[in-house]
Amino acid sequence: MNRPTALTALTALTLTTLLTTTAAGSSTAAPAARVQKVLVIGIDGALLSKIQAFNTPALKGLISSGSASPTTLYAQPFAPTLSGPGWATIATGVWPDKHKVKSNSWGTGTNLTQYPDFLTRLERSRPELSTYAIADWTPLTTNSAGQAIFTDEVQRKVTLDGDALGWAAADAKIATDAAAYLKDSGPDASFVYFGNVDIAGHSCGAKGACYRTAVEQTDKHIATLLSAVRARPTYANEDWTYLVTADHGHTDSGGHGGSSVAERSSFIIRSGPGTTPGTPAIAPKNVDIAAIVLSRFGVAADLDGQVLPTSGDPFDSLVGSLQARADETGVPADVKGWTHTTPAGWTIDNSAMGTGGVREWQGWSFTTDDFWTRAAPNQSRESNVRARGVFAVADSDEWSDKTRSGLFNSKLTSPAHDVTGAANATLTFSSHYLKSGAETASVLVSFDGATPTPILTYTTDAIAKLERLNIPVPTGARTAKLTWSLTKGDNDWYWSIDNPQLTKN
Repeated sequence: MNRPTALTALTALTLTTLLTTTAAGSSTAAPAARVQKVLVIGIDGALLSKIQAFNTPALKGLISSGSASPTTLYAQPFAPTLSGPGWATIATGVWPDKHKVKSNSWGTGTNLTQYPDFLTRLERSRPELSTYAIADWTPLTTNSAGQAIFTDEVQRKVTLDGDALGWAAADAKIATDAAAYLKDSGPDASFVYFGNVDIAGHSCGAKGACYRTAVEQTDKHIATLLSAVRARPTYANEDWTYLVTADHGHTDSGGHGGSSVAERSSFIIRSGPGTTPGTPAIAPKNVDIAAIVLSRFGVAADLDGQVLPTSGDPFDSLVGSLQARADETGVPADVKGWTHTTPAGWTIDNSAMGTGGVREWQGWSFTTDDFWTRAAPNQSRESNVRARGVFAVADSDEWSDKTRSGLFNSKLTSPAHDVTGAANATLTFSSHYLKSGAETASVLVSFDGATPTPILTYTTDAIAKLERLNIPVPTGARTAKLTWSLTKGDNDWYWSIDNPQLTKN
């Protein structure tokens, strides 16, 4: 909103066992399948750092039994850090460039029909499941344009008006209704939203006393929900997954919508089946919420989110090599986030690279969102949403911010991939490129050490794009190397790539 006005299931479980005794002896039937349940809790405008610092035993219990990770959002011009884009991203599992919710007031110009919320997807794929959503920010569950984020296909939907009731009172009503429904009906998948933390953030800021009060009161509401779940008569035979998240953060003085670290801050707390305890090595993204929910019920969907944001991404192997700042004094000294070390088998060719410049960006580098966006905020680096963990960057713009000579010419080349017997190969990677001047960004392929040939050259921007390139393989070829080449950079923009994968067909 932008207006001023899960506990782990019991480890000792009682399983239903049928014992049949016959003249020949006895046999035991297989235990009944456990019932899967998911509860997603949304806390508008909450900050993980504050949850960890305040008196929040319910949320800390979920963290200790599961995992907690900060997540990062986009910023303008991709989308502002407002509730509309934030909750649409969480509910749909895709980024704002797909769902098209770019503000807190939207009409028919969105793609919510194409990318519905996770509860609606469950209703369509598995109508035998029960779903439930309750919120006191009305656009989540109903609005005048008929484009609520959660559709009317949700089995039970409750809308309260926080502005009319008062946000603290409305949140209390949500806790009461949700606790009763979770205990008595036990919907298979639920979304429960609390809005008062955001209102407090606008009122007194994230450093204010009223913000702390709102966070701690919300934690009590969550404790009420968890107690209701545990009081279910069938709880011992149910597996509950809990997910807690926020749509955006808040500044210390109050407010959001901009590109500061605090405003772009969100988090995912997860507890229950499939949770890896502790802080994930590769931070998840808010789009993962929908993917996790659907996966618990075996429902597949083409989303930006991932169930487990780990992969064979070679760049993520460099997390232990990341360094603190060298020339980028705008980045805090305790933030480690860049290196020129390459993954095993990868090479960087800077033989034609100019001299001098900012050390972090002398040729292709490897970095993180936290480091790269702090180095140069508000220049669309925040829009690189489809990269995760460590990614590769060729940044002519930042390199040129210190005395240098010559042009930015750098090439990043993969190890040799086996393509023996393949007629074609498919290259996939995330790409975030801004075109300027004579700078040239190209992908090239070399078979068996032959001269590299271009398979892609950008002539315009490629914002947060997922590339999928089909590459014909010459008859008899055994290996292929890929090269990402950024040349003729003269204080132009940048190119980021992540998770390059080559598969032979």
